[in-house]
Amino acid sequence: MKHSTTPQTRSGHRGGPARRIGRTLALVLPVVLVLSGTLAVTRVNWTGSPSSSVLAASDVSAAEISAKQVTRAPQDVLRDQLMAELQNENPGVVLTHLQQAVNGHPSLARHCSSIARALGQAAVRIYGASRAQSYARPVCDTAFASGVLTAHS
Repeated sequence: MKHSTTPQTRSGHRGGPARRIGRTLALVLPVVLVLSGTLAVTRVNWTGSPSSSVLAASDVSAAEISAKQVTRAPQDVLRDQLMAELQNENPGVVLTHLQQAVNGHPSLARHCSSIARALGQAAVRIYGASRAQSYARPVCDTAFASGVLTAHS
């Protein structure tokens, strides 16, 4: 039997330069994409206010500190909105809005009781204990009634 002297085809050749380049790109390209995406995200103005200042990657820690001072938790924002609404609306309306907010954003459910309790305490200051109690209903496991009770005793 005679052996052929023609070079092997690509399918028969296991470690050619094209294959090594392909393997290198397969390993390096995802890392490059992740790093460039991370750097791009740090350069976006996420505050929503038109500002010419752009964050550099080195400014992230300073921005995080100031963001923690300015950014408030969603449950705190909701509680403050409902407390302000309680000045103009009766507690029944405010409790309905609390329930709607929790239904729309289930992540707020774990804070519902504390918000309803705070609303109950505020309602006692505004309406008095007996009138505030008349608005109690089973929103957030009767936490509103609990707030009324603690503020009254």
